[in-house]
Amino acid sequence: MFENLSDKLERAFKTLKGQGRITDINVAETLKEVRKALLDADVNYKIAKEFTDSVKGKAMGMSVLTSVYPGEMLIKITRDELALLMGGQSKDISLKGSPSIILIAGLQGSGKTTFSGKLAHFLKNKKGRSVLLVAGDVYRPAAIEQLKILGEQVSVPVYAEEENKNPVAIAENAVKHAKLHGFNTVIIDTAGRLAVDQEMMSEITAIKKAVAPEEILFVVDSMTGQDAVNTAKEFNDRLDFNGVVLTKLDGDTRGGAAISIMSVVHKPIKFISSGEKMETLDVFHPERMADRILGKGDIVSLVEKAQEHYNEEEARRLQKKIAKNKFDFDDFLSQIKQIKKMGNLKELASMIPGMGKAIRNIDLDDDAFKNIEAIICSMTPTERSNPSVLNGSRRLRIAKGSGTQIQEVNRLIKHFDETRKMMHMMTDKSKMAKMMHNMPKR
Repeated sequence: MFENLSDKLERAFKTLKGQGRITDINVAETLKEVRKALLDADVNYKIAKEFTDSVKGKAMGMSVLTSVYPGEMLIKITRDELALLMGGQSKDISLKGSPSIILIAGLQGSGKTTFSGKLAHFLKNKKGRSVLLVAGDVYRPAAIEQLKILGEQVSVPVYAEEENKNPVAIAENAVKHAKLHGFNTVIIDTAGRLAVDQEMMSEITAIKKAVAPEEILFVVDSMTGQDAVNTAKEFNDRLDFNGVVLTKLDGDTRGGAAISIMSVVHKPIKFISSGEKMETLDVFHPERMADRILGKGDIVSLVEKAQEHYNEEEARRLQKKIAKNKFDFDDFLSQIKQIKKMGNLKELASMIPGMGKAIRNIDLDDDAFKNIEAIICSMTPTERSNPSVLNGSRRLRIAKGSGTQIQEVNRLIKHFDETRKMMHMMTDKSKMAKMMHNMPKR
C-alpha cells in the first residue's frame, strides 16, 4: 500500500540529513520533493501545493530543539498535516433508526457488493447487530447470486426479489421485511454503472427518498486515483452521502484518493478494505494511515487485529502446556490458523515499523504456510502430540504424504524444537523473575 509514495517521501526527507537547523532553503528543497511525490501519487496539484505551503508555514514558525534533528521535526509536521488532510480522526458509522438503513453507492467494479458482505460481517460480529442484506442491483448479471454467496459466508440473510426489476420497490419491501422479522440493520447494495449517468443518479436518489437511510456510503476503488475523487464529488453533489469507503488497498494503489478525497467532498473516509476475505475491513484512522505512508508502521492496528482473534481461555491452556514443555504440533497448527484469520500476511507484516520496505519484494501470502500445514496434517495424532517419536522412516512417510521434500520436514521439526525450547525457557525466566520479586527484602 502506497509503496511508491513512501519511497519518494523518504528520499525527500533525506535532503535535511546532516543539517544543523531548518532554513528557508533546505525546507523549500525538501517540500519541493514532497510536492512532486504527492503529484506522482495522483493528488490534485492545488491540494498538494496547499499541503506543502501549510507544512512550510508551521516548520518555519517552530523553534527546533537542539536534541531534535530538523528532518525529524519536518517529518512530524508532515505526518500531522497528512493526518489532518485525510480527516484528522476516525468517524464512526451511524446506526440510529429502527431499523438502521445503510445505502451503498458507487460505480460498477468499485467493490460495492463485496463491501456490503464485509460490512454485514463487521456489524454482526463487532457491533452485535442483526443484519439483513438487500440485493438492489437488478442489472448486473449474477449480482444477486454474488450477494447470496457472500451472505452465506458471513451467515447473514439476503433479501432478494429476482423477478422484480424495480430497485425502489425492492428497497421498500426489504425495509418492511426487516421490521416484520426483527432486523435492526438493513444494508442495501445498489447498481453501479461504468460511468456516472443521469439514469443511475435518478435511480439511487429515488431509493434514498423512499427509504430515508441513516447512512449513505460511497464505495470507491482506490486504484483509480484522482478519477475516484472526481466521481465522489459528482455523487456527493446528488446524494450528499455520509462517508467514503476505499476498496482494493492491497492493489497497486498510488494513494491519491485516500489523501485528497476528504478535502474535495468534505466527507470522512469511514472504512478501508483490502482482499476478498470477509474479515478484511477496517475502520479508517487518518493518523495511523499517515504513519504507514511515512514508513512508521501501524502497531496499534496490528495489536487490535490480534486482540480480535485472542481467546483468553485458549491462551491460558497454551501457557500451561508451554510451562510443562508440552507444546505440540496441534498447538502449532492452531496458532497458524489464528494468524491467517487476522488477514493478509504481507499487510500484517507491513504494520511493523521498518518491515514494509524489507518485505516489499517477498511473496508473502497465505500460501506461505501451505507446506507447513501439509506436513503437520500428514502426521498421525500420536506424532503431532509427541514429536519425539519422529524418526527417519516416519519423516520420510510424512514427506511423501505431504508432497514435500524430506529436507523441508527436517527443517520444520528442527525449527519447532527450537521454538518450543525458547518458549519453555522464557516461561521459566518469567517464573524466576516473579519468584525473585516476591522474595522478602532484607
